[in-house]
Amino acid sequence: MQTPYRFEPDLANASTIPAAWYTDPAMLIRERERIFRRTWQFAASLEDLRSPGDFVAVNVVDVPIVITRDGNGTLRAFYNICRHRAGVVARGCGNRRTLQCQYHGWTYNLDGSLRHAPEFEGVQAFNRNDFGLVPIRVETWGPFAFVNMDHAAMPLAEMLGAITSDTARFDFNAMHRVERREYPLAANWKLYIDNYLEGYHVPVGHPGLHRELDYDNYRVETFRYYSKQHAPFREARANEPQARRYNEVDGDDRAHYYWIFPNFMLNIYMGMVQINVIVPLSHDRTVTIFEWYLPRDASSQAIDRMYGSIPFSEEIQEEDIQLCEDVWRNLQCGVYDRGRFSVKRENGVHHFHGLYAEFMEL
Repeated sequence: MQTPYRFEPDLANASTIPAAWYTDPAMLIRERERIFRRTWQFAASLEDLRSPGDFVAVNVVDVPIVITRDGNGTLRAFYNICRHRAGVVARGCGNRRTLQCQYHGWTYNLDGSLRHAPEFEGVQAFNRNDFGLVPIRVETWGPFAFVNMDHAAMPLAEMLGAITSDTARFDFNAMHRVERREYPLAANWKLYIDNYLEGYHVPVGHPGLHRELDYDNYRVETFRYYSKQHAPFREARANEPQARRYNEVDGDDRAHYYWIFPNFMLNIYMGMVQINVIVPLSHDRTVTIFEWYLPRDASSQAIDRMYGSIPFSEEIQEEDIQLCEDVWRNLQCGVYDRGRFSVKRENGVHHFHGLYAEFMEL
């Protein structure tokens, strides 16, 4: 019989969240309302929103959103929902002077105001100023655009905390996206977050990565809304038979892994920036989005190094997918309810479970 769960702040005495919080489809409905629509969600790369007239239509955890760069160069975001009969006003990305509903042709300016409602003569008490697109908060950090559906939420900078100063030397503003890939996962989204937030599984789950890192000095630091993993590169041994995958670049001899609640990861290593966005499609299906960023003036050597690293990144991703999908199947057997944490290695997972319980009010 399952026992009631209450989050224990003391890591040494804490247990993981119950299996039912992963496997119950009703949890995702509550998560969308209490977590994803109240936190800053990565929506688009500014690579697609550089010039007046640019727009991008995206889904952010099942909510249709359009981001525009209006004629004055102001970045804006709206629900991609026409105010007439809830049609779609934008698809894909591109450059336009207006947005037009794909259903009945209502046309909107890029600042969201209603420009034209065809054949609406004779409609009483209709003020077009009351029928603009519904706005959403949008803020940027480096080359990333984030949206938040909660107008009372804290500013993005407050949620990022010291990450912006910690990473300032990498000059994100000078970076642009050079590659994007998506990986499906037949498991609940929280299992991928759990897996990302600890290096405890690296020696067994990622033998290739384990050869690259100094596991003894792998550490996780937790902050209010994010955590940071320090993963020093292992020094090469004399006459090492296999070429190293990770090497020091510009004096940086470690990988830096940041996680921002609930589902955004920032990975910095070998002079490149990689982001991961973990998107729940349903309670049992997830997509993990990977994007790689480099400085606009990156050398051909840096570009080759980045593309040369992708096969190893995908090898690690395939291993993580296998681990998460194994756990997902096992959680549904009714044998496992919850476990305990390694005090040395799993403080990042414990931190996530605490934030999850806080936002879900459980």
